[in-house]
Amino acid sequence: MAIVHEFEYFKPERIEDVIKLLSEYKGKARLLAGGTDLVVRIKDELESPAAVIDIKGIEELKKLEFREGKLHIGALVTFTDLIDSDIVKKQFPLFWESSKTIASPGIRNRATLAGNICSGVPSLDSGPALLVYEADIIVRGAEGERVIPALNWFLGPRRTALKEEEFVREIVFSLPAKNHGGSYIKLGRYKGEDLAQVGLGILALEGNEYRLAFCAVGPVPSRAKKIEALLNGKPLTDSLLETAKRLVSEEISPITDVRATKEYRVHVAKIMLERGIRAAVERIDGNGPAYGERLI
Repeated sequence: MAIVHEFEYFKPERIEDVIKLLSEYKGKARLLAGGTDLVVRIKDELESPAAVIDIKGIEELKKLEFREGKLHIGALVTFTDLIDSDIVKKQFPLFWESSKTIASPGIRNRATLAGNICSGVPSLDSGPALLVYEADIIVRGAEGERVIPALNWFLGPRRTALKEEEFVREIVFSLPAKNHGGSYIKLGRYKGEDLAQVGLGILALEGNEYRLAFCAVGPVPSRAKKIEALLNGKPLTDSLLETAKRLVSEEISPITDVRATKEYRVHVAKIMLERGIRAAVERIDGNGPAYGERLI
């Protein structure tokens, strides 16, 4: 389907020009980075912007840097950039693992992390990684810069804390202070490009500390606080895992749709929880399944 909607097109080379255009169009402009979500929505007439601001010419938004214990991901960094990064793979392996599950290679070559989180869809594969690493989203607008914790970013289906006249400049991941291992498990209907039926990210840190986050089983990606409270500070045992699995139905609120029933999602989420925690704990010491290996 061709795009039949008319709009003004801009390709600024400076962040200041982006801010000016967003202010001029007062919520009626949309930013174009990878375009994998926006272009489809314009074609399907779900979006009808007065202006499209193409930011691909702004060099500083392409930076992917690790400095002073923090990973800085510019708004134009693609998922392929993240997957190809040795720093991401070594220091943030859960994030690397989740990035490899997103869509297809062709989409990952264009799609950006910033665009992905701005879509705010419940099945967002990058959501659990942002939440368990407790990333910060740096946004800019006419009123200056804001730092929004990932824990406060997702407000509802396709709703985020980003204001209409702001844009994401970068996403910052802090390296955990302790040795850690992680896992991201995505249940899909088939191997290849598919939206998650259930997604679960787990970060296990030395000292029996755990962070868990689900996606695709509620209105927003979210941390599993009850399960975390149960697990934290306790050695991992079979009985503890069984208790944690019983809490899954209290942490998630899946729906029945074309991809799965809610009952199936709850059932499989419990299996994913056990496999994911065991893998994450083993990976702390460099053991267990290799990152990127399917666990379900």
